[in-house]
Amino acid sequence: MSNQSTPQSAPQSMPQKSMPRSAPQPGRVSARWLRIMPIVFVTYSLAYLDRTNYGFGATAGLNDDLGISPGRAALLSALFFLGYFAFQVPAAAYARRHSPTRMIFVCILGWGVMASLTGLVDNFWLLAADRFLLGSMESLIIPAMLLLLTQWFSRDERSRANTYLILGNPVTVLWMSAITGYLMSRLGWRTVFVVEGVPSIVWAFVWLATMSDTPQQAGWLPAEERAALGARLAREQRAIAPAGVGAAGGGIWAVLSDRRVLSLSLQLLLWSVTAYGFIMWLPDIIHRGGARSMGGTGLLAAGPYAGSVVLMVAASNLSDRYRIRKHLVWPLLMLSAAFFLASYLAAPGSFVAAYLCMVLGCACMQAPLGPFFAIVPDILPREAAGVAMGVINSAGALGGFLGSWIIGDIQARTHSLGASFAVMSLFIFGAAVLMALFDGRPAKGGEAGGRAVGGGAAAPEFSRPRDILLS
Repeated sequence: MSNQSTPQSAPQSMPQKSMPRSAPQPGRVSARWLRIMPIVFVTYSLAYLDRTNYGFGATAGLNDDLGISPGRAALLSALFFLGYFAFQVPAAAYARRHSPTRMIFVCILGWGVMASLTGLVDNFWLLAADRFLLGSMESLIIPAMLLLLTQWFSRDERSRANTYLILGNPVTVLWMSAITGYLMSRLGWRTVFVVEGVPSIVWAFVWLATMSDTPQQAGWLPAEERAALGARLAREQRAIAPAGVGAAGGGIWAVLSDRRVLSLSLQLLLWSVTAYGFIMWLPDIIHRGGARSMGGTGLLAAGPYAGSVVLMVAASNLSDRYRIRKHLVWPLLMLSAAFFLASYLAAPGSFVAAYLCMVLGCACMQAPLGPFFAIVPDILPREAAGVAMGVINSAGALGGFLGSWIIGDIQARTHSLGASFAVMSLFIFGAAVLMALFDGRPAKGGEAGGRAVGGGAAAPEFSRPRDILLS
């Protein structure tokens, strides 16, 4: 109500420029986007480089050189995600209480060293320890980054900000697939692992010199924009009803008992079984299915991620423009399941048809990630949202562990392109169903009396009809 009455009650003589704003004037891109997003994009891109080049190393001779059996190869791939799973929640809690910027610096440095050491190990157990530690270092990135972005971008910007961060995934796999496959065919897997770890070590110091935790610490941002953004974010926090985990101060047990967090965690777990099973074993799936050379495998492995980039940007802009979260996420996941199932059905008769369905399935699987991660800060106060994102992403890491192991084991047992995609379609379908049933409102009986978070009289600026799509 107050949103509608304010323009009429404002004095006619008030200068337009005095109205608070969290964004620059139309036609000018905020310095926040130009400064922050390239930095976080490159950081996550390097994390994905050091995470996914392992699949190429395994295909290029790592397993043969170290005498690793197919069963142990699947375990090695999964160990990364076990390390990733173990430290998600502590990382989110630390980032909330201390400096996410400094924590991320240590992690970038650590994973660069671990990634390079992958090329120097000479037995299975050293490689197993290296993969586990690499996952541990990278586990801190997503919860810390997502929490950091809530300090820099408002609700109407958050899906796009999340997406430009997560674009580090498909964009990296896109160029890495083409280049790493070629380099490994020329230089060997050991040299490529060592070389591809070095950029992260260098970038750690670039990150530390250029990034800050909050806009208030950023001297390069105009003072007027800092003040307006701070006011906007404060209003958004006040508008979120203090129910559920928010009422308990965002502690870990309060987060774990919130049904919304549990639902989102299970969704991401199922989603990640498919996503990481696909990512980690895509080179092997393609190599077995149709490509014969490492160079050809690399080029074909890049295809699914080219479509992902375009669809991710389109989905995030649509999500922020109309504030659609839930009803954008689940239809895209349903389409992904359908395309992966079609790939399974097409595989016996045509690798080309199976590959095209694989490309479309991957694009639909990746596209709604930005809107999905925007749900948490939309419905929870910042103190609770930081821990919640750690819990949810921890479940995603567990899904990555299971996906790497399950899909790797299926590949080892069946040598079948189709069988892998049949299993992946089932998991992503389960995630889609859970999202379609998701209710973003707090449980009845809390301090908010069951009101939808971000709705009602306490939150007039978020009570437009499009917000119903969150619940």
